[in-house]
Amino acid sequence: MIRLTKIDSGKFQSEATHAGVGSVTGCEATLAIASDADILGFHARIDTGVCDVAKREGVEIKLYAIIYELIDEVKEAMAGLLDPLLKDVVTGQAEVRKIFDLSKGGNVAGCAVTSGKILRGKMRVVRKGDLVYEGISHTLKRFKDEVNEVRTGMECGIQLDGFDDFKEGDIIECYMQEKVAQKL
Repeated sequence: MIRLTKIDSGKFQSEATHAGVGSVTGCEATLAIASDADILGFHARIDTGVCDVAKREGVEIKLYAIIYELIDEVKEAMAGLLDPLLKDVVTGQAEVRKIFDLSKGGNVAGCAVTSGKILRGKMRVVRKGDLVYEGISHTLKRFKDEVNEVRTGMECGIQLDGFDDFKEGDIIECYMQEKVAQKL
């Protein structure tokens, strides 16, 4: 029991309702039912009839012979209760080579894709290492055709929602957000 209470994280706190030695009894099953908890046992037996009560009431009983398996499973369960982190993953970069003025107003960045692939969606403009804009693409064109992606070595036209202050040499990054499970 000492080890489980020492699983410490600034993100989460574990709490044991009851700890003891010996077999898992009906009283412990009743306490788990009232507390909406599971029963974890290390080198323990289960008294007669306790499994039936636990199954009927939806209480899970898990028994372990190796303490580190118990600790690892508790840590994994605690981490699963945390909200996942969002991580930006860059799918491609394009360099602005020329700026085209549109007759309707605004600008289109004439770009060459330097790495990965540019996809319609989330993009950001980086100028000399500084973030200048972050938002979504309005259009992504290859020649006169609207496209969904442009690969390395190809040229394209990019128009962004709410941004048209492009400069030659700007880097346009295309990125996606991935959910990453938190760890304790």
